[in-house]
Amino acid sequence: MILLNYPKKSLGQNFLIDENIIKKIIAIGEINRDKTVLEIGPGTGRLTDEIMNFKPKKIIIVEKDKNLSIKLKEKSNNFKNLKVVNADILNFISGEIEDKKVVVYGNLPYNISTQILARLILLNKWPPWYSKLILMFQKEVADRIIAKDNSKNFSRLTVLSNWRLQIKKHFDVSKNCFFPKPKINSTVLSFEPKIENKFNIKNPKSLEMVTRVLFSSPRKMINKNLIKLFKKEISSVNKLNLKLNQRPKELNCETYYKITEKYERLFK
Repeated sequence: MILLNYPKKSLGQNFLIDENIIKKIIAIGEINRDKTVLEIGPGTGRLTDEIMNFKPKKIIIVEKDKNLSIKLKEKSNNFKNLKVVNADILNFISGEIEDKKVVVYGNLPYNISTQILARLILLNKWPPWYSKLILMFQKEVADRIIAKDNSKNFSRLTVLSNWRLQIKKHFDVSKNCFFPKPKINSTVLSFEPKIENKFNIKNPKSLEMVTRVLFSSPRKMINKNLIKLFKKEISSVNKLNLKLNQRPKELNCETYYKITEKYERLFK
């Protein structure tokens, strides 16, 4: 095996090297010649090579490492519709993306995986420019994303993810499938945007605020943090029939969305 560059710890680089796992991940996206594909952090380009085999209409790969970007551009000689972008993915997805119904792949850097997902969820324009996300996370992060109500892994990330996305777990990936080998296993999840949403939250930042405040003290009862949110209007929350002695993990996702709707009606 020849690597293009030694992985950089500062960029959270762990390169996926197992060909069978690569093929299984690519299959989830059902790529065809009509689709545009965006790959986050292609690293050495192993996933990119497999994507090119399906000859999609366009491939965009976003790589922050400048040296890797230069070497990845050599692949464009084999695929004329390959575009290599040397950029921070957080900045890239915050900008204007003209392509529509993009299939997104990403073996996400562990150190910013939750930031990337949150940025993709909290886009102002919805439905978004992507049609499907196929992303790999640390297993413990994936467990928080797909957690059930009132479970130990239920978290702010659970609430944010389930607001706008349909989520499916595909499989776990052993740490032995990477170079360098991380300390923990990973999990592959896919996400599809919910086109219709029964909760009328107008501004994604409202849900971001509500969840940030209520989860700021995860072991404490929600009463004091609700007062922080609603101040003199706290009596209006009574209509939601909340038990103020509950902890944040004891509420379900729908309750957070209802709290956010109430918050917007009063303060936005």
